Amino acid sequence: MSRSSALAAICLSSGLLVSACGPSGGASKTAVEAMSSPAEKQAALASLPAPYNTGDLENGERQFGVCRSCHTIAPGGRNMTGPNLYGVFGRKAGSVDGFAYSDAVKAAGFVWDGAHLDQWLTNPRTFLPGTKMSFAGIKAEKDRVDLIAYLKVETGAGKTAVAEPKTQP
Repeated sequence: MSRSSALAAICLSSGLLVSACGPSGGASKTAVEAMSSPAEKQAALASLPAPYNTGDLENGERQFGVCRSCHTIAPGGRNMTGPNLYGVFGRKAGSVDGFAYSDAVKAAGFVWDGAHLDQWLTNPRTFLPGTKMSFAGIKAEKDRVDLIAYLKVETGAGKTAVAEPKTQP
């Protein structure tokens, strides 16, 4: 087994973000990303509720670029400035063990779904006053839909897609 094949096997089995495993110039990929084929990702995307089932995963990944400096999305990934987002859909806001949330997020009382994340991504500080998140938001609705679709596919929600309740923004 070549050195690069051995390194790839270690990276895939570890499930951790390892920059040496990423393509071109050390861009990190998770083990889930490395094992999911484009066809599997498209099938997961198609299983999502509207409007996420029409999302553009490539644009969603580009949009996630601004999130990547503070968040990981790998199973078992570490918390950074923000919490790990793997499994975020269906999780109560402010509930990742070991992450120091603001009092506003700890008291939010909702479960993350596409509608809540859309409101959050529009402008976290107006959606939930008192949050520590300093992100200004994503103004374009299409970019938010694409980002949420990408997160659903990459964080496991696309494998168990269920209809989300309709909520008004």
